[in-house]
Amino acid sequence: MSEQVARHLAGQREAILDRLLALIRLPSVSTDPAYEHGMRGAREFLLERLRALGLQDVRLLDAPGMPKGGQPAVYGAWLGAGPDKPTIMIYGHYDVQPADPMELWHSPPFEPTIRDGRIYARGASDVKGSTTIAIETVGAFLAVEGGCPVNVKLFLEGEEEVGSPSLPVLIEAHRELLAADAMLSADGGGASGPQPMLNIGCRGITSLRFSLRTARKDAHSGKVGGALRNALHEMARLIATLHDEHGRVVVEGFEAGAPPMTNALRAEAATLPFDEAAWYALYDATPFGDPAYTVRERTTLRPTVEVNGMWGGYIGEGGKTVTPAEAHVKLTMRLIPGQDPKGAQAAVKAHLERHAPPGVALTFEYQPGGTRAYTLGGDHPLRAAATAVLRREKGGEPALTRLGGTVPITTIFQEKLGMDSLMFGLSSADEDAHAPNEFFRLSSFDEGLRLWPLLLTELGRMDRAAFHRGG
Repeated sequence: MSEQVARHLAGQREAILDRLLALIRLPSVSTDPAYEHGMRGAREFLLERLRALGLQDVRLLDAPGMPKGGQPAVYGAWLGAGPDKPTIMIYGHYDVQPADPMELWHSPPFEPTIRDGRIYARGASDVKGSTTIAIETVGAFLAVEGGCPVNVKLFLEGEEEVGSPSLPVLIEAHRELLAADAMLSADGGGASGPQPMLNIGCRGITSLRFSLRTARKDAHSGKVGGALRNALHEMARLIATLHDEHGRVVVEGFEAGAPPMTNALRAEAATLPFDEAAWYALYDATPFGDPAYTVRERTTLRPTVEVNGMWGGYIGEGGKTVTPAEAHVKLTMRLIPGQDPKGAQAAVKAHLERHAPPGVALTFEYQPGGTRAYTLGGDHPLRAAATAVLRREKGGEPALTRLGGTVPITTIFQEKLGMDSLMFGLSSADEDAHAPNEFFRLSSFDEGLRLWPLLLTELGRMDRAAFHRGG
């Protein structure tokens, strides 16, 4: 049956691609209120498409108590497979990262351009590409077979790129509606490409913004330079205390709760061929990082503290002879299993307070939505089904891999709804996600139109009770 659905999708390829390009053109940047029209347009597009495909109970999900600026989720369902079949939540998100810096794009970020077998645009890859394929697969089953091999619920979030701050509130308000046996995430790459990969986890995340003040006001650098603390100088020195010369995080208590890395984890990370020299060449960068770990271990199995933005003083055109009195920083921390987001934030805050010199005042702004790391258990039906599909389609055992980034819903749904997740996105590591000239391979698009029907069919063969036996 899945072969018929895959053939149907292949026959509809150009129409599906056109719909993907139309969705990409809607600039759905969740972090910037200036793009609210793009967020609204993306929601309306998805609601119309779910209804056109024949899904039921299509609606927006919001709730009282959502944070200011919270974005509704898009929901739809098809529950005609019957109570003996598993109910699978399919997750995607319609929000994207800002496109800045605009001047580095070779083509407009919200005008998708196809060249060299790739779609170049912001949100082209897992964000909208894989999500579109998942949606269209459900529609194809309904069109070709009159139903899906499993019961399906679609949950398309609008805040993934800002840490999913509204998600706990949405879950509490719609707990019964969102109940399912397991979740498939269209976000989180690895399923496409020549090397079979199964993504079984991701790092967690938390963030922190803080400001540093050295004086009541900015001053003329000729009058006070050399006698008054410069806020940017002090901020640079303070930030430098977070790491040693190799980039190791040296914050006391930061890794509290995290067990030591095991040989089994290191062996798992080594199953996927990885050319470190080629990886650095991709970024035109030189080797860096804790020499005790490989690049793959550093980027998936170790925690980080990264400065995402630092500013203060005069940053306009030309020069201004000023000694700034205030500087600001945005930090994110990627977390490994065992780390608590609030504990990691507190450890970094305490470190900064200990290392700030006399005469410097710090103020902190905690960011909402911290998420723990996630791992899918070894004997879970999701892993068994995806392994069977990838083994059959790619002719080899899939390598186990983990995202260095974060898909917050994996942890939140596990903690709040007892629902395990498998990330089955289609992008690959070199596609410049979140950076200028992000792209999505058309070969991955085509492969997804085949893999998703096969996976839903395989899940339909699974005993529903197996999803609740632990693992």
